[in-house]
Amino acid sequence: MATEPENLLLHHLREIRAGLDGVRVTMGEVVTRLGHVERSVADLHVQAGEQSIRLDRVNVRLDRIENRLGLVDA
Repeated sequence: MATEPENLLLHHLREIRAGLDGVRVTMGEVVTRLGHVERSVADLHVQAGEQSIRLDRVNVRLDRIENRLGLVDA
């Protein structure tokens, strides 16, 4: 009789361990996907910065054109 509760306990512990192994695998996948999302967000920040620089250059060029044509009040 003493072996039955022990076996039952071991059985439950093995099931818990198996469940935890599944959680570990899933968490590994989640961490990988999160890394991809972080990289994508970083790329978007870089692209936004590049667009800002381009717009600044366009504004400088537009200001020069307006000044040369006398379209701006001094």
